[in-house]
Amino acid sequence: MPPRARLPSPPPSQLLLLLLLSMAFAAQAGQPAEGHDYSDALRKSILFFEGQRSGKLPPDQRLRWRGDSALRDGAAEGVDLTGGYYDAGDNIKFGFPMAFTATLLSWSVIDFGRNMGDQLGEALRAVRWATDYILKATAVPETVYVQVGDAFRDHGCWERPEDMDTPRTVYKVNRAHPGSDVAGESAAALAAASIVFRFRDPAYSRRLLDRAVEVFEFADKYRGAYSSSLRPAVCPFYCDFDGYQDELLWGAAWLHKASRRREYREYILRNEQILGAGDTINEFGWDNKHAGINVLISKEVLMGKAAYLESFKNNADSFICSLLPGMSTLQVQYSPGGLLYKTGGSNMQHVTSLSFLLLAYSNYLSHSGTAVQCGGSAASPAELRRLAKRQVDYILGDNPLGMSYMVGYGAKFPRRIHHRGSSLPSVRTHPARIGCKAGSKYYLSPAPNPNLLVGAVVGGPNTTDAFPDSRPYFQQSEPTTYINAPFVGLLAYFSAHSHP
Repeated sequence: MPPRARLPSPPPSQLLLLLLLSMAFAAQAGQPAEGHDYSDALRKSILFFEGQRSGKLPPDQRLRWRGDSALRDGAAEGVDLTGGYYDAGDNIKFGFPMAFTATLLSWSVIDFGRNMGDQLGEALRAVRWATDYILKATAVPETVYVQVGDAFRDHGCWERPEDMDTPRTVYKVNRAHPGSDVAGESAAALAAASIVFRFRDPAYSRRLLDRAVEVFEFADKYRGAYSSSLRPAVCPFYCDFDGYQDELLWGAAWLHKASRRREYREYILRNEQILGAGDTINEFGWDNKHAGINVLISKEVLMGKAAYLESFKNNADSFICSLLPGMSTLQVQYSPGGLLYKTGGSNMQHVTSLSFLLLAYSNYLSHSGTAVQCGGSAASPAELRRLAKRQVDYILGDNPLGMSYMVGYGAKFPRRIHHRGSSLPSVRTHPARIGCKAGSKYYLSPAPNPNLLVGAVVGGPNTTDAFPDSRPYFQQSEPTTYINAPFVGLLAYFSAHSHP
């Protein structure tokens, strides 16, 4: 995700007007400005991950239209790479976004697990489905298996994961072909998950942390971007546009949080400038971790435990100010209906990830009794939470179309999502194989998908709040695991605090 051009911002007097207009749009569409069932949305947002499972499904699988798939992944290489998640509507296992998904699911549990109620157990299972796979992908020393499947061949087919017959080619990074970005993110995921399971499963937690240490050492010692080593396989799908430096800081930050070891604190201090901690501060996603690094590390500064890391808090403040309507530092766009918008594909990944950081930072500020200074103006923690909640409510239906962008939530939601398993008859209703090209008629059909991928949040509307609800418009109609992962934390918080 390359840096965005700086956008002009409205004067402060327009902030209230913008919010009022957004509420007016929702009212015109017949949607209430309040009253969402965040607990129901939380349950569904976690359920979505079951629809993305690869491998042998467990007996308690709730989305019953899915079946076992990719049971021989890794066999040709002599390794077990079964399990994990398909990233979106295809049948490839991409390690880079999967690891980011695991990190954000873990962060959701760490910060907001106490608000998850009876869904906490399901959230833990969602984390573990990812980390069990990442442990397999990192089991060989100084090697990370980063992808299973030929993406070009897969994208040329429209077939169920249970039927797929495209090559399950295995791609890896190692000393000769480094991948500090995907290895650094994998270390972050393992370290974050070790915190999640620290008291719930101490043995598993220790295993995760020990592996995180090993994988980070490999990432740091053999530096390079995996999209340089494996460009023909991973580009343009999950090419590392932003460089590997941020993942090294990100991995070190999570390892410090998980282990409290001095070496990671010193690594962060020693490499802060070298690895560009303050670069592209209003980006956060599978490719760019800068804003997340600054928010994560700022918690210790705000708690009075690490004044020597003050520069990270300054960066976090600048990031927050870049998102706030009415501030002269605004660097993002908002649609007429009030949705945060950044150019590029799948806008909802920006909405949920940036809103998660807004909410997390607002809580850190609240606990320290401070606010964010944006030039001559100040933004309270409550203002940050209100903006995050406005984005959540937009996704759930408070928008000009009166449409929930979460499948299965509300009366009106996307019915033709860009997702192979959802759009093809299930193996339960149609046991006979549907071949690579035979699925095309379902892809092109105007009929709704036969299988509801409950909880899936799609790429969302464009900058004018328009949404086609059509499979070929994949940037708007395709769900991804990394859209939902931070949304789990947002929904958990607002299920317990409906009024920010």
